[in-house]
Order: sequence, then structure tokens, then C-alpha cells
Amino acid sequence: MNKTRWFALGIAVILLAVSIGFRFMSSLFSTDLEALFDMPDQPFQEKVVEEGTGKKIAIIELDGVIQDTSTSSVLNSGGYNHDRFLKKLENAGEDQSVSGVVLRVNSPGGGVVESDEIHDEVVEIREEHNKPVYVSMGNTAASGGYYVSTPADKIFAHPATLTGSIGVIMQSYNFTELADQLGIDMNTIKSGKFKDIMSSTRKMTDKEHEILQTMVDDMYADFVQVIVDGREMTESKVRELGDGRVYTGEQAADNGLVDGLGTLEDTTAMMKKDFEWPNAQVVKYQSGKAWESFLGGQVKSMFNSKDQNLMAIQELLQQSDGPRAMYLYSK
Repeated sequence: MNKTRWFALGIAVILLAVSIGFRFMSSLFSTDLEALFDMPDQPFQEKVVEEGTGKKIAIIELDGVIQDTSTSSVLNSGGYNHDRFLKKLENAGEDQSVSGVVLRVNSPGGGVVESDEIHDEVVEIREEHNKPVYVSMGNTAASGGYYVSTPADKIFAHPATLTGSIGVIMQSYNFTELADQLGIDMNTIKSGKFKDIMSSTRKMTDKEHEILQTMVDDMYADFVQVIVDGREMTESKVRELGDGRVYTGEQAADNGLVDGLGTLEDTTAMMKKDFEWPNAQVVKYQSGKAWESFLGGQVKSMFNSKDQNLMAIQELLQQSDGPRAMYLYSK
């Protein structure tokens, strides 16, 4: 073989190795670690934040996009886990040693169904288990992050918290012009004319827009109603405030979306004061899978931020089943 052929063969071998390596790493990053190690599910551990006797206040943190992902990947091991979060709420309600719950919300929102499931768990803690729930808002508690806060007894925000963003959003991409430029055709076989609604390969029809707008309007009405019920506001007032905009914590306190301003410590102190629990112990529910978070951190440290972003996008695309309605604040 001449040098040119050897060079071509070498390039082919390198490309094959890169392809195999990429597939292996992709598989690793999307691996369900719980199934891989077959370890029992321990949703949380209690960490004592303030010593005390008698009553116990449990802090439960909601951090990240509220989305029920299909896998527990290495890169997502330290992120939001919907099932685990619901188990924390369920435990706080059923645990007789817990007298009150402080929900620390730092989330831009997320899925409509997931947000509603959290909302219902908070209602159950208050109504079925007769325990107070206070919300402490972090940097962001918008859209679904506000939705899950509405049934709480009291809501406190930092003056600079971004909250509100009351509404529903549904988005998709249209790659028609790009596909035309590249000479790409999409062949679709469907059982009904609306089966490929919100397709990214063609323009949406007026009828399809009408169908989806009706769905969004219905879900928005549900959002409005949970605020009417939880905040004891009139529907007209909620719709006036709920045009999709975000508010600072200070603005939200002025318009009645939150009850007051303060930190997480201020919120727990207010619960102690309101219910005359001066010596209450304060605990925080933390993820019980330290090995998983550690492994995820070690893997992330092997890659720069650009690589991490690309892999996170790939994981999101793998998890996405198509366009969906969201209670989500996105910049």
C-alpha cells in the first residue's frame, strides 16, 4: 500500500475509535445509576440546622427545573429528582415527629403535571396532616416555582427574588427553511391530520394554532385558580398580575403574591413565632446518595464547561418526547 492509502486507513481507524468512544461516553452519561448499582432508594437524610427540643421543622429544598426525567444520569446525579422530591414531601407529612415544613423554592418552574403533583402534596400536608407549610423563595421562584408555592400558609421572598411569570408556554422549532436550503425532505405517514401537530418540519396551520391555544388557555385557567384558592385573591386580580411578567420579591410583596420579605432563617423564625415553638429543632432533608453526587462531580470535573453544556443538551434531547406545555420562566 502506498502512503496515501495508509494515511486514509489511519484516518478511518481514528474516526471509528472516536465514534465508539463517543457512543460509550453517551451511554455512560445516560445510565440509570440506581439500576446499575441496584442500591436501595434512600431519598434523604436529616441534617440538623438548629438544635432544639419538642417540635421539629423540616426544610425541604426544591432546586432546579421541575421535570420528571426518565433517567438518573451521571451528569444529572446532583440535580432535581422529581420522585425523590415527592417522597420527601410525603415523608414530612406522615412523620409524626415533624410539626411544620418550610419549602425552600429556587426554581424557574417546569412541567405542568410535575408542578401540579407538588402542589397537591403541599395541600395534603396542610389539610390531611394538619401541618403548616411556609415557603422561602431563593433567587428564582417563578412560573411553576410560584405554582407550587401558592397553597402554603405563608410565602416569604428575598427583595431580589424573581417570582411571578404566571402563565403557560408551549414551544417548538420550525426548520423548514433550513431543510429546504440543505435539500432535506421529511416523509411523514400519519393516521390523522393533527397527528404531527407542532411538527418542526412544516409551518403550523391556523387550526392547529387554535387547538393548542385552547389547551394553553385551559391550563392557564388552572394556574389562575390555584392562586385564587391559595392566595384568596379575586380572579380578575390574578389575571391582571398574571400576564407572564416576572416580579421582584419586593414588588410581589406589594401586590400580594407573597406575604413578606426575608431569608430562609427569617422564615423558620417566623414559623416558630407564629406557632409558639421557640425551642423547635430545625432539620434539612438532604439527598441520601452522597456516592451519586460525588461520582457526578468527579465526571464533570473531567470536562470543561463547553463540553458539559454540549452533553447536557444531548441528554435533554434524549429525554424530550416532543413539545410540551410548561409552567416555565425562561430568559
